[in-house]
Parts: sequence; C-alpha cells; structure tokens
Amino acid sequence: MTTTAAIMGTPTVAPYGAWASPVSSASLAGDRVALDQPSIDSGHLYWLEGRGTEGGRVVLVRDGQDLTPAPFNVRSRVHEYGGGAYTVEADVVAFVDFTDQRVHVLDRPGDGAQALGERLPRAITPESDGLLRHADLRLDLARRQLFCVREDHRAEGEAVSAIVRLDLDGENAEGGTVLVEGPDFLSAPRLSPDGTRLAWLQWSHPNMPWDSTELWTGTVGDDGLTGAQRVAGGEGVAVTEPRWTADGTLLHLSDASGWANLAAVDPTGAITAVTTADHELGWPQWVFDRPSFGSTADGTIVCTWFEDGLGRLGTVSTGGGLVPLDLAGVAFDHVRVEGRTAVALVDRADRSRAVATVDLDSGAMEVVREESAVDLPDGMLSTPENVSWTNTVGETVHGVFHAPANADFVAPEGELPPLVVRLHGGPTSMTVAAFSLDTAYWTSRGLAVLDVNYGGSTGYGRAYRERLKGQWGVVDVDDCSSGARAMAEQGRVDGSRLAIRGGSAGGFTTLAALTGTDVFAVGASYFGVGDLAALARDTHKFESRYLDGLVAPWPDGEAVYRERSPLHHLDALSAPMILLQGLDDRVVPPNQANEMADAVRAKGLPVAHLEFDGEGHGFRRAETIVRARDAEAYFYARIFGYQLADDVAPVDIDNL
Repeated sequence: MTTTAAIMGTPTVAPYGAWASPVSSASLAGDRVALDQPSIDSGHLYWLEGRGTEGGRVVLVRDGQDLTPAPFNVRSRVHEYGGGAYTVEADVVAFVDFTDQRVHVLDRPGDGAQALGERLPRAITPESDGLLRHADLRLDLARRQLFCVREDHRAEGEAVSAIVRLDLDGENAEGGTVLVEGPDFLSAPRLSPDGTRLAWLQWSHPNMPWDSTELWTGTVGDDGLTGAQRVAGGEGVAVTEPRWTADGTLLHLSDASGWANLAAVDPTGAITAVTTADHELGWPQWVFDRPSFGSTADGTIVCTWFEDGLGRLGTVSTGGGLVPLDLAGVAFDHVRVEGRTAVALVDRADRSRAVATVDLDSGAMEVVREESAVDLPDGMLSTPENVSWTNTVGETVHGVFHAPANADFVAPEGELPPLVVRLHGGPTSMTVAAFSLDTAYWTSRGLAVLDVNYGGSTGYGRAYRERLKGQWGVVDVDDCSSGARAMAEQGRVDGSRLAIRGGSAGGFTTLAALTGTDVFAVGASYFGVGDLAALARDTHKFESRYLDGLVAPWPDGEAVYRERSPLHHLDALSAPMILLQGLDDRVVPPNQANEMADAVRAKGLPVAHLEFDGEGHGFRRAETIVRARDAEAYFYARIFGYQLADDVAPVDIDNL
C-alpha cells in the first residue's frame, strides 16, 4: 500500500507498529517456496521445494520441472528432522516419501518412452506403516545398489539405527542388508569411487553430533562389511561430512582445533589438516546430508565458511588458506560441485534465499530459483547490521540488528520503535545478516528486530558454542536480555516496549526470559519448552539425552531441570505471552503449551493460545503461517497500544 501523501513526497506520520506495509502475512506463505538440498548431476540442477500452498508438500524439481507428482512428499522423518531425502546419479533418482517413509526410485527415461515428468516412482523398501524410515541416500549404479541410514521403529523402546544396502532391482523384503548397527546413531554412508570401501559417522548417547562423533571405514563385499575401524574423531571432537577423493583419501570436517576445519585421512591412515583457519566450516548435523564443500575434477576444494558472522564461498589454496570468491551472498549452504560449476543455497542481503550456480572460472553467480519473487518498493527494506555487545559476565555476544524501514511513513517526533528480539532454534543454529520477508514484515510496520546469536550458536568456534554447556536457560537468556538493553541504551529502540519471540529451543529461551527477567514487555513462543523435565521424559530418540549436556544429566539433575523450567517460575512472570503450537508435534508435545497457557491464565496475565491441527515441529501450511503471524502481530499491537494497519481476525486474549 502506498499512501497519497507518500506519492506526493511527504511520508505519513504514524506511530511505530501502525505503518501500512506491502509485506502481508499471506506473502510469507503464499507465492513462496522453501528451497532445500540443491544438487547437480550430468549438468542438470535438482532441488527440493516446500510449498505451503500444497499443504507443505515437498517436491523434487529438475531444471524447473517437477519430478515427483502429487501426493508424493519428498521428506524423511529419521531423527524427526530428516534431511538427505533424495539422491541422483546419471539421471536415476531415489527419494523418501514422507507418508510411508519408503524409498522410491525414478528410473532413467528410456529412449523417449517417458518424458521426465511422467516417470512413475516405484518403491524398493517394504510397507511398514512408516516404522522403517530412511535418509541420507546414496546410489551405486555400477552395482545397482543404494546405501542409506535406516531407523527401525517396529519394536518397543528406542528406534534402532543402521546403515543398510538396498538392491535397486529387488523387493528388499527384509528391508535390505544391514552393514552397520550398534551405535545409537549413524549417518553419512559414503562409498569410495571403486566401490570397495564404505565410510560413515557414528555416535552414541549422551553425545549430540556436534559434541563427539567418530569416522569409521570398512570393506564392502557381497556378504556385507568387514574390517571396520575408526579413522578419526572421538571424545570431545566432532567430525562431519566424510567424502572420498579419487585417490582414496577421505576428506572430512573436524573441530579438533576448536574450529571446524577440513582434514584428510590418507590410505595409510595418517590424518593431516587441510585448512587451519580460525573460521567455522560446515553446520551442526541436525539434518542429514548438508554438504559445505566439494571438489572439482582437478582436486580443487570449493567450500563455504563463516568469518566474523559473514558466510563466504571460495576455494582452498595449496597452502591451506581460504580464498573467498567475490559473490553477492552473506551465507552459503548445501554446496555441491560438478566439473567447474558449484551449486548452493545462497542467502543475500537484499533478496530472498535462492538456488544459484557459480562458474568457478569466471566467478559469475547465476540465480536459478528464488524462494520468493516479492520485489519490495524502494525504501521498504531494512539494511541488516552485524552488532556485538557485552553480556553481564563480560563476554562478547553477536547478533544482527534491523531498523524500521518504510519510505511511506515516519514516526512522531521523539518516539522510539518497539523491538522484537528474535531467537533461532537449535539452540546450535545461527542467524546471518540476510534478507528475510519475515524480517521485512516487522520492520516495514515500524518495529525493529534484533537477531541474537547467543552463546551456543554456530559460526564462532567450539568454545563459543560450548558456553551453553550446562547453562541453557542462563547464558542464552542473559545474552538476549543484555542485547535488548544494549539496543535501548544506544537509543535505537524503546526500552519499555521490548518483545521476545522464538520457536522450539528459541521458544524455551523466550519463556525463560519472560519468567527470569523483567526486561521484556511481551513474548511469543512457537512450540517452545515450558517444562524441561517433561521434555527429558517425553521426546524422540535423537534429542532424548540432549539436555544432559545443556542442563544436567537426567534424572540425577532433576532439581536443576525444575530450577530452569519457566513453568515453575510463573510467580516471577509479569509479561503477557502468546503461545502457538502444532498438535502433531513429536519434538515438543502440545501438552507443554497447554500447561504454560493454563498457568499464565491462572496468574491473571494476558495470554493467547493457538493450536493447529496437522502441524508438527515447525509450521508448513500456508493457512497456518498466515494465521500465526496475524495473531502474533495483533497480540503485540494490543499490548503495546497501537492500531494495526492490517485488517486481521481478532485473537481471543484472556485477562486482557
């Protein structure tokens, strides 16, 4: 919407938060897709598109053409977070369907007999009502095989992880040949170029894959796997992303130096450092098959890394140095290389995330597919700013600040904007200074946003990430609260109108900040944790011992869990909150939001509680995304005392 006054060159005077914005809640989910897992095969580009307009269905796309017809949904449920849900080799595709978790194959088209989009998927794993789940797929066409991680939920107790080999041309009635099992968790089965050696990663409770992992190899034969041995990693070292080179060297990432760097295991077993920079390569292994490096035919390594909060893509010099390419990106993910072309997901400062290719000879980047085609009018885009501040114990904390931006409006003289402190999940994830319609939604309405990379976040080395060990609910809360105070003390925002919002782990920190500090005037929790003990007792296998490291060993540390849980500190709560929850959430069960809402309601504070059928841990449906955002904006407006320019459906708020 552009006002008449703005057309004439005079911005309309209106309170912060009440500005009319061209970024609607519908634009957050409407003509927009969630891009994931780009790859390149025989010159063709593949990627996944999550489509809110199709109920969150994930579609495999090749060169812009859909390969997987409805109702197929390319998404794995292994570890609940999935990843590695498809693979392609020489135009043969294997993928996991979300509904039944079976592996399906799209065979190579036969001499024009079938068009690309008309190939029918065929299942190669047995029906199991979704109890046999698969991820991290890798084809071996020379031997007509497929390797993958399998998670077996058929028996009582914890699911059993295994690496299995499937016959591409058989029925695999027994679920394939088990090659590796025993450790609590397995990932990254990677076959050597000659097909004789298999590499994989493994770890066991209570470790998470960014705590301690091991890299193993073994010899693959017709009868299975022999000669298994650990070749890298161990206690206190996280290794990820094994990848064979043509000469039998096994590249991988290792944070043994305190930073995730490239290392190599040669055929004799000797380990050498490939890079030694004080920069972070790779990402925490929340999902399968998230590559951060690849190699060209001549052995040049192309990789992405974080340097002072900024993502870069470049090459590794012969001396082990990192040489950045001059590209218009602030973060790069899912990097794959074929020939002299790299493909990656690229976050940019002024446009939405995109699948892009990079010509490694010319350095030219070409955008292939954007998440959103929304082109904001001039003056509607806030320029993200990397900021740092000091927390209460004297440690430096990092974040990204987004000031209000809307060329059509100006606030009354002397007014400062409300601030939304926004928390990433994980809590080992990170936020970069990238364009986001989600950010523009707030800033174009006149609210400032502060993204906080609190202690525990990725991108700043292992020591920064380990600040959160045993301190979840303490360090993160302090970092977020001190960041909000710093922005107010610097005169950037109104210190009396500070909001905090987050989902999952960020939802816990939101609730902990509302019950443990008096900094925030309102909060929004998306599927957040209110009772840590309940989460320790009732969550999925992957995270069932995660809190041992973040809080204390369970159940011995039960008193610490109670002390850290927001639900047990509502006597200190003085701020309203809105809670939004998916009813199919297996990571944070819905009863957590129910209990928190009941407790806030009983205390007499304003509270709204919205539940969504068919949604899990993270909202995917367009109608859910729209309603959740409208409700959150409406709640802030009622609490902060301004009138929304948007015509949104009211939200039932108890005790208002």
